Amino acid sequence: MKLMKKMMATSIVASFLGFTAGPVMADSLQDVMKARGLTEKDILAAAKTYTPTGGRDEFLAFSSGGQSGQVIVYGIPSMRILKYIGVFTPEPWQGYGFDDESKAVLAQGRIEGKDIVYGDTHHPALSETDGDSDGKFLFINDKANPRLAVIDLHDFETKQIVVNPFFRSEHGGAFVTPNTEYVMEATQYAAPYKGNSSVVSLNKFNDEFRGGLTYWKFDKEEGRIKPDASFTFEFPPYSQDLSDAGKGPSYGWGFTNSFCSERYVGGIEKGRPPYEAGCSSKDTDFLHVTNWKKASELVAAGKIGKKVNGSTLISMKEAVANDLFYLIPEPKSPHGVDVTPDGTKIIVAGKLDSHTWVYDWAKIQKAMADKKFESKDPYGVPIIAINDALDKSVAVGLGPLHNQFDSKKCIVYTSIYVDSMITKWDYCEGKVLDQLPIHYNVGHLMTMEGDTVSPQGKYLVALNKLAIDRFNPVGPLHPQNHQLIDISGDKMQLLYDMPIPLGEPHYVASIRASKLKPAIRYKSGTNSRTDKRSKWKTRAGREKIERSCDDAGKCTVHVYGTTIRSHITPETIEVTEGDTVSIHLTNLERAEDETHGFAMYAQNVQLSIEPGKTSSATFVADKPGVYPYYCTEFCSALHLEMQGYLLVRPKGFKEEGGLVEGQTYTKEDYDKQVKTNIKTQGVIDSVVGFITSHNYKDFPEVVALVEDATDQLGFAEDAKKKAADFAEKGDWNKAMGWANQWWQYQVKTADMGLRAKTYLEEHNAKKIK
Repeated sequence: MKLMKKMMATSIVASFLGFTAGPVMADSLQDVMKARGLTEKDILAAAKTYTPTGGRDEFLAFSSGGQSGQVIVYGIPSMRILKYIGVFTPEPWQGYGFDDESKAVLAQGRIEGKDIVYGDTHHPALSETDGDSDGKFLFINDKANPRLAVIDLHDFETKQIVVNPFFRSEHGGAFVTPNTEYVMEATQYAAPYKGNSSVVSLNKFNDEFRGGLTYWKFDKEEGRIKPDASFTFEFPPYSQDLSDAGKGPSYGWGFTNSFCSERYVGGIEKGRPPYEAGCSSKDTDFLHVTNWKKASELVAAGKIGKKVNGSTLISMKEAVANDLFYLIPEPKSPHGVDVTPDGTKIIVAGKLDSHTWVYDWAKIQKAMADKKFESKDPYGVPIIAINDALDKSVAVGLGPLHNQFDSKKCIVYTSIYVDSMITKWDYCEGKVLDQLPIHYNVGHLMTMEGDTVSPQGKYLVALNKLAIDRFNPVGPLHPQNHQLIDISGDKMQLLYDMPIPLGEPHYVASIRASKLKPAIRYKSGTNSRTDKRSKWKTRAGREKIERSCDDAGKCTVHVYGTTIRSHITPETIEVTEGDTVSIHLTNLERAEDETHGFAMYAQNVQLSIEPGKTSSATFVADKPGVYPYYCTEFCSALHLEMQGYLLVRPKGFKEEGGLVEGQTYTKEDYDKQVKTNIKTQGVIDSVVGFITSHNYKDFPEVVALVEDATDQLGFAEDAKKKAADFAEKGDWNKAMGWANQWWQYQVKTADMGLRAKTYLEEHNAKKIK
């Protein structure tokens, strides 16, 4: 132990002086290419994606996590996964679904009184201002259970989940209007709006089953969806799919495609042809066109709609009577509808057609104004003739699905599922420019900010459903394959294969990284799920344990605790069998990345407590025993010593005996430790001298480190005083203990100081004259 302390003190000095050692790499580029069998083309592709150590990506991608119920965040062009965001399912690393605060968010997603902890995320959408991604919020849907979640990009945490009051399934969500006034969510498989209180026979499919499209009202200031200000269009029982909001000249309108407009009901077990046969008989399906802006005004004025389950339902009859809802034929079984950046065209791709169809918004508007319709559907919705809406159709390959736009005018990319390729084409001229094979069966695709008014170009990601032979075999369940493609030139170039081992991702939304301004710490005592100060927040020195009982004899213990390198306060929690225990921990750190965790034996507790955050865990201590707890994040040199015990006493238990020290110390031990502390302080003074002699206040990251280091030095002074007091009394065990704690605070101070010094050196800080 003494040798270890000496080595640590020496290493601190060595680190300050900048001593380094390591082998010199002798391999040349040609050596590496030969050894690994790489070509110049391989090296060029690698160079285009390589991000040097410490480097940052130009773009961030937010990918649906499919059956994981989460969101995956990765960088482009490096394709490095940066984070999983827990949304509809528990995620232990973030404590999501384990702490009281996030459990409250998941509880918002209850359906018919049941906790739903599974989700199938499909379509993320970034909030927009004037049609451009603004980096404030992310929305994601749950196909399995029609829900939408709001993720605040201030801290990349899920803040809200809303349950659709009408739908029983959905696929087409989330899509935002140009100023994030509304988030669009369309149903998929028609169902009765009355819910499951009574069974409705499939024989009544045409009469009582309905589709629909919800426009969820979003408050950007509060960062929350407002269900009471939202409204839903009642649709015929077609299977609605994806949506997009108009922009520019088409602003105020929404576009939603559909399939199975045959309204076919399967029953293969009864000898009927399956759904896939009956839902692909017609040559066309229907594009749904809705006027959300006018609808919102009429709803606000109380002229249309009725309140159902806390939201407003606009009937088909009302929508038609007020010129809010139209249908246009579209290619068979479409799976994408995309408004061009200038808002003048709408592009639809149909899975069972080899063409993409380009609609002209000006022609559609004229047909509406002239009330020129070819007919009405069985529910009275006017149908605009295809010839009165279509600008052109372009042969792009077998199985076209989704479209994304380039920064170059009129250039669009379409994913081709059956042919497993990406087609680049000009929607103004109506001609194919390039095609690139990918691996394999691409679903969605994504260009940088390619669904906004200002696409960024540069890169495209193909989201492939199959990987087959692309990666090391890992059993029958293969990863998905996201392939990065360079689209900066006339010809596309495949750069990188990225396995996704978490569910089946569907769509990905991208944004220029510079638009994101995430926080690096919370204000002390923050409940991160409400963005407000937690009522359980605790400051250093004010930790306490409170026990209260009601008239029935049920008792609750509230633990107001803190975490800081390298201890959890309190370190011992004593309760009685049957108590409800609520542990509230506030992370006192201010330095970036100094997260603490909290896990406890046999209580299903796991907290992630970022700097400034307050997290809580509540459980019933229903069994007497000893329950160790510890910090789960390796936060400091003495991380493993960051521990404690919950002692659950049987009722009527009486303590016997006293604590026996495991080690005896002498004055000599104490004096030696004090000398080590004085030497360590010399190192700290040198580091402080370096930092203060440079313009460190110009670097917020360093300022935070200095603030934390100052706190640690303050704690060190307190421990030093306690050590001296016990030494004066001749209590060498306690004197030694506090001298050791004094040194631990010094080590943590030096650690942060050295991090600050290194940061200043790497960022070329200027010396103050």
